[in-house]
Amino acid sequence: MPAVAATVATVLLPDERARVEAAGQDCFVTLHGESLDDAIRQVRRQRVDAVFLSVHRCDDAAFPRVAQFVREFPQVPAVALISRPDHEAPHRVLSLGASGVRAVVDVSVPAGWSRLRELLREPTSPVAARVMGALDRDIAGVPPDCWLFFEVVVRRAPELRTVKRLASALRVVPSSLMSRFYRTNLPSPKTYLAHARLLHAAYLFRNGGLSIADIANRLDYSSPQSFGRHLRALLGVTAGEFRRRLPFEVALDRFRGRFVTPYRDRLLAFHPLGTRPGDHGQTTV
Repeated sequence: MPAVAATVATVLLPDERARVEAAGQDCFVTLHGESLDDAIRQVRRQRVDAVFLSVHRCDDAAFPRVAQFVREFPQVPAVALISRPDHEAPHRVLSLGASGVRAVVDVSVPAGWSRLRELLREPTSPVAARVMGALDRDIAGVPPDCWLFFEVVVRRAPELRTVKRLASALRVVPSSLMSRFYRTNLPSPKTYLAHARLLHAAYLFRNGGLSIADIANRLDYSSPQSFGRHLRALLGVTAGEFRRRLPFEVALDRFRGRFVTPYRDRLLAFHPLGTRPGDHGQTTV
């Protein structure tokens, strides 16, 4: 599957925007704003992989807001860009560093554009990377189509809200997918999908700047109330209780302990897509 382009919110000078767009072709897409508040609105609304801040647009009044952004959205890196000679730039870079910005790229030289692209090349969901890394020992040695099932469930849970959509992504008949889990006495695909969505919710809750409504929107629930009903049905807790009692690491341990580790022996011989050695077909996602 082709890599998904990163999404970057920007606060740049007008002439910097066109240059950043040209540099980001096939690597990242840009959402331009006039202020850091515009960028924050984008972060609340959708997945944003980074925020680009022009050093030349920052003044002393901006630094406290930058520091607040870094505190509230620790999973969204802020990258400061220098695009031209500016006698104020050293002072601003130091102030941005004191505000928590850890990446500064000088794009006034060709090497800077290469570095900027490298920072965002082939982005992967940090949730998927963390979860699949944690599951590595549990599902090591499982058949390729079993690994693929977990990878797709974990990576695409926010957008694949139903088993029908999941089956479509895996290119398998929904009833066949469900029956294979049932016959092997495994939790249902719906169960894996629902609890994988909660892992994404727990990860998003690490960003203190995101409200419950923001997270419900990011995970494509119809409303915060719908998100709350989902949590009560699965865990018997409110959204606020979930945020306090199940931080990401706890939620991940729970997912492994309830839905993966106990079933390792079955998973080692499990073919959820019906793909076995000698089959001529190949499933791609």
